[in-house]
This record gives sequence, structure tokens and C-alpha cells, in this order.
Amino acid sequence: MPKVRVKIFFNIVLVCLFTAGVLLLSGDRREVKAGTDDLYKNLEIFTEVLRQIEKNYVEPRDSKKLIYGAIRGMVRSLDAHSSFMTEEEYSELMMETRGSFTGVGIEITIKDDVLTVVSPIEGTPAYKAGIKAGDKIIKIEDKSTKDMTMMEAVKNIRGPKGTKVKLTILREGEHKPMEFLITRDVIPLKSVRHYLLTPDIGYVRISNFRSNTLKDLNKSLDQLEKNRKLEGLILDLRNNPGGLLNQAVEVSDLFLDSGVIVSTKGRNGSEIVEAKPNNSEKPHHYPIIVLVNGGSASAAEIVAGALQDNKRALILGTRTFGKGSVQTILPLSDGSGLRLTTARYYTPSGKSIQLSGIKPDIELPFAPESGKKKKAPRHFMREEDLKGHMPREGAKEGENEEKRLKAEKDKRIKALLEKDNQVRHALQLLQTWDIFSQIKSGS
Repeated sequence: MPKVRVKIFFNIVLVCLFTAGVLLLSGDRREVKAGTDDLYKNLEIFTEVLRQIEKNYVEPRDSKKLIYGAIRGMVRSLDAHSSFMTEEEYSELMMETRGSFTGVGIEITIKDDVLTVVSPIEGTPAYKAGIKAGDKIIKIEDKSTKDMTMMEAVKNIRGPKGTKVKLTILREGEHKPMEFLITRDVIPLKSVRHYLLTPDIGYVRISNFRSNTLKDLNKSLDQLEKNRKLEGLILDLRNNPGGLLNQAVEVSDLFLDSGVIVSTKGRNGSEIVEAKPNNSEKPHHYPIIVLVNGGSASAAEIVAGALQDNKRALILGTRTFGKGSVQTILPLSDGSGLRLTTARYYTPSGKSIQLSGIKPDIELPFAPESGKKKKAPRHFMREEDLKGHMPREGAKEGENEEKRLKAEKDKRIKALLEKDNQVRHALQLLQTWDIFSQIKSGS
């Protein structure tokens, strides 16, 4: 870049940063003067270093890359969740919240200066490969993740469908690093699925909070409540890494008639979000048990905290991740973006869950099946299993397919109850809810 262009560029930078500095500082003129003096002094050092690099560095360097690198370093010094995004990275993030993307399906963060898995997204390649919440990623391919930003890690992990990526992880309880070779795929954005565990007790799993989560949840509840009075609901937020704050607020509001949902406190003061009166034709007044674990973070913790503090649900499981900060996505003039921590959030009782997380009402760790695997009963091939088989006489079109889908769903429900002690315990509590609610303590 010619020296004249460099000078003009940095004059613009100085003016912009000066304006920002004035806006952010208090009204005291002496404080403003001191702040801007420091700002100019530090920016002079910055421009001096850039000129020295441009003039004396052993090889020419692109000025835009140098500026972007400096911005990345500045933002990285703030906290683990703030990051600077190039135009391409910003576009990918927008696509992730509204459309689909290709990758392995994990939510990551930087914890204790190590790239850490918050949780795998259910049904994705990472989930199927056995990646777990709390896994520490020390290498992507053969590249160390030390000093790697989250956006750099995301960029290295993602890739075209069908290609492979190798992740080297450290896992608590394992004596040596583990390697996972994972085939990338399109990551499904459907965040809600549901089952009827009994004729009157429903189960809803929210795997993440995206732009369509509330809409999908309403559809699931409509189907669960169709032609029946629901007596209880299990809301599964385990390994839910969070997502959009507004969706967490809307989901909480769906089950509350009044009270505070969440409060946020930023640089410019606090904001309290209260539940709106629920005037729905189908009020959801049945008992609720929310399942959480160490992979439940951010937006999932907002929902769990709101329902817990408003005495609307029992929380069952293990302590949540503990991410109590709010990030705002700010588009920048050249198409790039800034993910900036702008506030801390608090549960209705005024408690910050940063680091401490949500503590369950009922502490119950997940206990995987132990002992020998039961031998699966032998399956005999039948006529109905043959592709293109002749339908039975008098059968309506599509009836056999409906039966097959129902059988598959029943099989998944049975497996869920057999293998998942937390779901099983929550179901038992809901089945005895009426009995215990009628028992009054003696005075």
C-alpha cells in the first residue's frame, strides 16, 4: 500500500476511534480529555508498528490482513466468547441460525484457554462418533489448537459434505489423547422432537435454540395435546448448547403466566424481561420436569432458570455448563462482523449463573447401561420386509407405511426408557405427581 493511502486510512481510523471513545466515556470533560489523550497515544504506537512492518519486514504483507489480525488480537483479549469475523465467517454464522451448514455438529467454546466441546448436536456426525460434552480439542488435523480462536477452529472443522476431519481430544478419565476421524455432513437444524411416553405424559427434546424453535415446539405440543388432557411433560435440555436468546425467552414465556424470565445487565444499565400473560387457547398448566446436564448452556440455562425460579418446573440432572453472558452480533461496514459480549444475564431470583451454572432440584447423574449387552432377538425376514411387496387385501393406501413408522417410533421410545435413567426417573415422578401433591405437611 502506498504511504499516502496508509496515512489517509489511519487518519480515518483515528477519527472513528476518537468518536467512539467520546461516546463511551462519561460526561466529565477531564475524563474525556484523559481518555482521548491515551487513545491517541496508543494509536500512534499502533500506526508506528504498522509502518515498520510495511517498511522493514522481510516479506511484503497485505495491509488488510495485518489490520484484521490486529483486530482479532484486540477482541480475543476481551473474553472467550467475543470474536471478530471476516465477511465469509459472518455470512456462515447468519446461515447457521437460519439455514443449514456443513460440518461435524459440535458447539465449542474456549474454557481455561483450551478449545472445549460444550456439547455435540444430537444426530450429527460428531454425536454418532462419540464426541462428548467437556472433551478438550487439542488438535484439528495435525494442527495444534493452542492460541486458536473459536472462529479459526470453526473454519478448520467445517468443510464440504463427505470430506473427513481428524480431531484429537483429551477426555477426563482417559490416560492418553483420543483421535476421531469424522465425516462431515449437512447439520440438521430441526431443533425439536417429541414422543408420548404414556397415553398422558409427553416428552419434548430441544437440541438447540434456532430461529424456528418456538414454532416447532408449538407444533410438537399441539400434537401431544391433541384429543387428550396431558398430565405431565418432560422437557429435555441436556447437551443443548444454547443459541438465540429471543427463542429462549419465547419458550420460557410459553409455560409462564407471569413473573420475570431473565434480566440482563450491560454497560448501559439493566433490562428485565417479564413473562406475558398466557392467553393461549391451550394453556400448558401441567407439571413439567426439565432435564439438564453439563452440556446445557446459555439459552438452555435461561429456560431452566426461568422455570425453576418461578416454581413452574422441577429441574433434574446435573449442574449445567455455566455460561451467563450475552453476545450481540454486530455487522460492520465492510461485510465483516463482531460477536461481542454486551451483558451478563441473571435468573429471576437475581442469581448470575456465570461459571456456577443451574443447580438441579434433583441431582441425578446419567448412568449408562452396565453389564453384558442383551442379545437381540433373531429377526426373521417376512413378506412385509420385502421391497415392493403386495399390500394385503382391503388395506388402505399408505396404511402399511404408517404402521412401519409407528413401530419405529415405539421402538425408539422403548429404547429411551430402557437406556436413560434420567428420563425414566422423571417419568416416575410425573406418574406419582398427583399423589405427592395431595400430601400436606403437618403443622
